[in-house]
Amino acid sequence: MRQRSTVFAALTTTIALGLAGCAQPSPVQSPPREQELPATTVVPQADPAARWAGGYCDAVTHLVRALASLPAVDPSTPQKASRTSSDLLSSVVGGLDQSLSGLNALGAPPVPSADGGRKDVIGQFAEIRAAAENARRRIDAARGNATATKEALGQAKATLDRIDALDYLKGLKDVPALAAAEQRAPACRQLDQPAG
Repeated sequence: MRQRSTVFAALTTTIALGLAGCAQPSPVQSPPREQELPATTVVPQADPAARWAGGYCDAVTHLVRALASLPAVDPSTPQKASRTSSDLLSSVVGGLDQSLSGLNALGAPPVPSADGGRKDVIGQFAEIRAAAENARRRIDAARGNATATKEALGQAKATLDRIDALDYLKGLKDVPALAAAEQRAPACRQLDQPAG
């Protein structure tokens, strides 16, 4: 998860350039692709807590992958800034949809009274998904209007900042038994590796 800081630094710089005036001479390159994360991992059946933690991390990986491969924002004109920012937000919404689907399908953990963290993350993901979709719609409606595009890009940046502030593994770390299971789940270890 430490890899997302690099991605967000590039994205917020890109959107800041778009906010500065939507008149840059060339498109901004997308952030470098991060190391691909495995889609699923196998955990022994005899360890239900680690298996559940692995499923949790597999679900969160969808969002991390979407963020690692976001399309570039081209701030060279208001029209291009609108179109490419809309594409970026569509990718964010798609990653959130996949992660929400996985977290909802996962169900409660095999640890008594330990589902609060997963539910909190689901709630935060759902709120941010709604904000990202709202920002995307505003950007689409503002196409061609430099002032409205700038305002909509500001909303998009605020949405990305909220995602950057998330602790994706909060649903595991707040419960000691799940925090220990996270250490035994290969998908979680992969998710928590530094970039590079």
